[in-house]
Amino acid sequence: MKTTIARREFFQNFVVGAAGAMAFPYIARTAGSTGKLNVACVGIGHQGYKAIMAAKKENLVAICDVDLRNQPGIFDDDEPSPAETFASRSNIAQFTDFRRMLDKMHKEIDVVLVSTPDHTHFPIAMAAMEYGIPVFLQKPLAHNIWQVRTLRKAMHRYGVKTVMGNQGHTTEGIRLIKEWYEAGVLGEVREVHCWTDRPRLPWFVQPDSIPPKTEHVPKNIDWDLWQGPTKTRSFSNEFLPKRWRGWWDYGVGCLGDIGCHSLDAPFWALDLGIPTAVDVKLDKPANLHYTPFAAHVTFHFPARGAKPPVTLHWYEGRARPPKLDGMKDLPADGMYMIGSKEILYNEGIFPESPQLWPRARMANYRDVLRKRPLARIGGGPFQELFSWIKNEGPKTGSNFDYASQLTEVVLLGAMAIRSGRNLKWDGGNMVVKNAPELSEWVKEPVRKGWSYGENLWI
Repeated sequence: MKTTIARREFFQNFVVGAAGAMAFPYIARTAGSTGKLNVACVGIGHQGYKAIMAAKKENLVAICDVDLRNQPGIFDDDEPSPAETFASRSNIAQFTDFRRMLDKMHKEIDVVLVSTPDHTHFPIAMAAMEYGIPVFLQKPLAHNIWQVRTLRKAMHRYGVKTVMGNQGHTTEGIRLIKEWYEAGVLGEVREVHCWTDRPRLPWFVQPDSIPPKTEHVPKNIDWDLWQGPTKTRSFSNEFLPKRWRGWWDYGVGCLGDIGCHSLDAPFWALDLGIPTAVDVKLDKPANLHYTPFAAHVTFHFPARGAKPPVTLHWYEGRARPPKLDGMKDLPADGMYMIGSKEILYNEGIFPESPQLWPRARMANYRDVLRKRPLARIGGGPFQELFSWIKNEGPKTGSNFDYASQLTEVVLLGAMAIRSGRNLKWDGGNMVVKNAPELSEWVKEPVRKGWSYGENLWI
């Protein structure tokens, strides 16, 4: 691995010396002649397998995963395990280390689709972007605020096309929500409520002990590489392949899992930006290692020009929002925005079926609600990115400019839950004003050999 790191450091030094010039200006290598992109997938279980399926009309050239166990019951029964995918695609280049894949094949790859646990999003995306390769990156964008801001810088420094995998940002529903708000249907919105029933099975399971019981590292898994930039710790099946989200070293809790979906519509429609304060209520004392099973987070967003301040409430697990008048039961997931004129309600994780509440109120706005001033797109974020790369479609909506700010909101909420403290956020200086000791969560330390993006801050 010494040669890989040395080559990357040489590249970073070149970029700094060239005052930000791209060392690898991106040109689609295949689309011009065949209409297909050369796709590489890093992380090919569950969401990663969905990435492979999304790329079936393109040209899959490489797959990469560190967990190649082939044991029944470990992975989803309705999807092949990474080991099975490797076996069924023996004609495609296969790797366990994304750095070796990029070193060997970067000239042949048009786009990298990253579907790994949260704590490894950043180094994989950065390594690809340093080679000038476009990136799809699963939500949340990264594991800490310094990382999301660095990814945004990298998008511009290296001139790459990007998208985060919050599928709801490509839907018809999210466009309706923004259109109705901008048409004045809701009036002034000062209060928003979003919720999810997670944590729940199979992703979140209350651990028997903290830290979990040490277990033998199974055959066919690279545990050191799975840990990536985080501190080294003993192996446990409590972490993978599904349960890492609840452990703060690897995941971002329920907010990281669902927040980039549920908060997306109000964040975009109201142009919320970054909050100045985050309050939290927990049913039990904060746990520095594992997410709680009930949390109520309140984000305070300042006024934006003529738009008033907004208080956004997030509820997870056993914590629930107030029911709207006439509502019998709360669905497992949902969102409502309270305006001075009307209430907008959406059931589910994604903004797919917005309505005014109660629904009969929609009859008063038939002409306005029928208008469609915003452009519509076809397909989800994978297809949106592929079209942009091929110059067949517009810039992705959840590119890293947008996604970095949405994810920063999610990460601030997760920091409040993890610490159990109300936070005063100085976004300009990237500091928690009332708890500067949390700086180690704003920019987390990394293991030797896993440092990326430092040059972008020089």
